[in-house]
Amino acid sequence: MNKALYATILIVSLLSGCVSVRLIDNQVSSFVPKPVHPGATYRFERLPSQQADATAYDPLEAMTAQALARRGLRQVDQSAELVALVQLIERVERPVVAPVAFGWRRGWLGHHGGAGLGNVPLFPGLGERPNYWREVRLTLREPATQAVVFESSASHDGPWRDSAVVVPAMLDAALQGFPNPPPGLRRVGIEIPR
Repeated sequence: MNKALYATILIVSLLSGCVSVRLIDNQVSSFVPKPVHPGATYRFERLPSQQADATAYDPLEAMTAQALARRGLRQVDQSAELVALVQLIERVERPVVAPVAFGWRRGWLGHHGGAGLGNVPLFPGLGERPNYWREVRLTLREPATQAVVFESSASHDGPWRDSAVVVPAMLDAALQGFPNPPPGLRRVGIEIPR
């Protein structure tokens, strides 16, 4: 085999390794006022605003149940030791980015002047990629006293709109170190397949 073929195989293998996963980088903030014991049981609770559109929260609770099960917690309907409240805030941000364009402007170079070829964007829509910002919040409370025993949130922004894949990674970030995560703000990266 020649050197060009080896170089091509190396480049393709390196590039395929780079595109096989993506990093969901989160800002995580956790507080544990009271320890949660392994194997604790919980049930979900919804705020009135969440009850208004109950079916919209079913997928979020299912994702949260899976994340909590990986930490040893068990979901039950009755006589739960804890009450879980999960919230998801999402918004699409469209950054204002000037498109690359050629055009004609009068003036001196360096003082808002110059020359070009036409006055239209070179690549229409190139600078208009949306950014998806999300925050997931999880609170565990004792039902009798309403005392919070665990509170954590994770926020992430990026170009991916597929919440069904990104949100579980965010929940894993929010629960990293459970039941005793480091207190306060930290960065947690979770790799997920592309």
